[in-house]
Amino acid sequence: MTNNSRLFLKTNLGAAAALATLLTAACVAPYQPPQQVQASNPSITYQYHTDQELLQVNQTASTFCNQYGAMPRPASFTNSPDGSKIVAFECVQMTGPLVQQPMTIPMVQQPQFNTNLNYSYRTDQELLDASRNAQAYCTNRGSPQVISNTAINLDGTRTVAFQCTRA
Repeated sequence: MTNNSRLFLKTNLGAAAALATLLTAACVAPYQPPQQVQASNPSITYQYHTDQELLQVNQTASTFCNQYGAMPRPASFTNSPDGSKIVAFECVQMTGPLVQQPMTIPMVQQPQFNTNLNYSYRTDQELLDASRNAQAYCTNRGSPQVISNTAINLDGTRTVAFQCTRA
């Protein structure tokens, strides 16, 4: 056997030994179960035309998200070519950093029931924030039901009035 043949044999035997060691280590290594890489919240999307319809789909999204022990959070608003709008809601847990805090709106002390809560708003997001605040206000006063009425004022501003009622 020549020196080149011996060198070739030693190199191949060394590589084979290293490969065998790696394979043995891989077989002996503890099993790692599959791990979650990504998760997303349940979501639901609605098409609407008016502000009043947006408030209705917000209530429907609440019902949908309740089955997950979550509340709806608007993730996006888009305009459709036909003039309608689309809102996508994510269902987020009711506690934790993902939940947006309701915007702070000063409220005047009013009677417990049949209370009118009036808000001016410019965007669909502001309308949903006002709705969430009105719902919290009414619920905290023993009235879980809220009636809403939207209006476009003569100067172009938009207003929503909420009324707490007994079920």
